[in-house]
Amino acid sequence: MRVLDRLGRRWALRVLWELRDGPLTFRALREACDDVSPSSLNERLRELRALGVVELGDDGYGLTPSGVRLSRILLDLYRWAEHALGGPPRSSR
Repeated sequence: MRVLDRLGRRWALRVLWELRDGPLTFRALREACDDVSPSSLNERLRELRALGVVELGDDGYGLTPSGVRLSRILLDLYRWAEHALGGPPRSSR
């Protein structure tokens, strides 16, 4: 349950989603996450690093092999949700 608790925190899934295509610097990751506050982003990164799914390398923050595996699982969940809910959300107009 520790993993689900951490992934359920605000910005955690968004950080993983944004790192799915490769490493990002802190600044680029913050911008990709709609300018999340630096303190919130630092906290999420610290937690995701403690889980072993994110690491800091020469190119910035990136997914570990476990993070890549988790990213695939999350993508499968996203696809399942789209199918189960009949496609992406529609505008209310």
